[in-house]
Amino acid sequence: MASERPPVSHHHPQGNGSAMQRPLRVLSGIQPTAGSFHLGNYLGAVRQWVALQETHDAFYTVVDLHAITLPQDPAELRSNTRLAAAQLLAAGLDPERCTLFVQSHVPEHAQLAWIMNCLTGFGEASRMTQFKDKSSRQGADRASVGLFTYPILQVADILLYQANEVPVGEDQRQHIELTRDLAERFNGRFGQTFTVPAPHILKETAKIYDLQDPSIKMSKSASTPKGLINLLDEPRATAKKVKSAVTDTGTEIRYDAENKPGISNLLSIYSTLTGAGVAELEQKYAGKGYGALKTDLAEVMIDFVTPFRERTQQYLDDPETLDSILAKGAEKARAVAAETLSQAYEKVGFLPAKH
Repeated sequence: MASERPPVSHHHPQGNGSAMQRPLRVLSGIQPTAGSFHLGNYLGAVRQWVALQETHDAFYTVVDLHAITLPQDPAELRSNTRLAAAQLLAAGLDPERCTLFVQSHVPEHAQLAWIMNCLTGFGEASRMTQFKDKSSRQGADRASVGLFTYPILQVADILLYQANEVPVGEDQRQHIELTRDLAERFNGRFGQTFTVPAPHILKETAKIYDLQDPSIKMSKSASTPKGLINLLDEPRATAKKVKSAVTDTGTEIRYDAENKPGISNLLSIYSTLTGAGVAELEQKYAGKGYGALKTDLAEVMIDFVTPFRERTQQYLDDPETLDSILAKGAEKARAVAAETLSQAYEKVGFLPAKH
């Protein structure tokens, strides 16, 4: 998965229709990208993960296997993996309520991916549009086989947990179709083993745009430094970015994405962080200038990022505790993944290992 791709979430019931209704299981993955989460990542995905752990059997993973489809410095990858986990915990994931683990700590992901690679046609893999986009950027000769086959690793990520619904952004629909095709192919050839998942396309809850160019989504790859809110930046620097955000001609504070994209983006951020409705905010700032809105939003941002930074730092300062949370998470994830893999190995005809 590339660093800017939205995290993938996978849902499925824990049991097969037992008398008691068990909670649905979710599994989502996020890239160990360099540095801080930005406001777009947080509001677009991570905040929903925090809510889902209350209602679902939730599994969350830092996808370091996907990260190495592009060249990585080993020491940086290790540090970014811990940093991503620390930020997820700081954002409100609770190891007592969810399972948080690192993808490479659960070898079943790679093992099932190999079986799925052997069921995937070369032409089928070639049609994946995200590979075309990424390889065209760096030239097909320099693109790795891993970049070519990562959608098949993603298939394994989903099928290992018997997902029956996969909430994803529109750009991932094609990968879910591949997952369905491969699940059906395996089941058809070897007997019922995998749940065939259905895509559940997420309508993005809060689309957050660049503060300096509200025509583009806030993202590490596209945004300018002044347009990007990194959650780990110094709070005062974040407040300054909010205050110097691009606005529009006129003085009226109202939500109008087409004619007033700058103000609409600020209202969106304000509403999502505080829970106040956009109409309520329009009323609150009726007759006040843009400056009043920006000053108040800057304070809201400071109140949000300050504890987030402190909690992240606490986890980074105590790597033993962080590593032990991840080790426990991997153990819980493997209990589920190993059962699925063992069924797949048996169906394929691998000789069972005697212990």
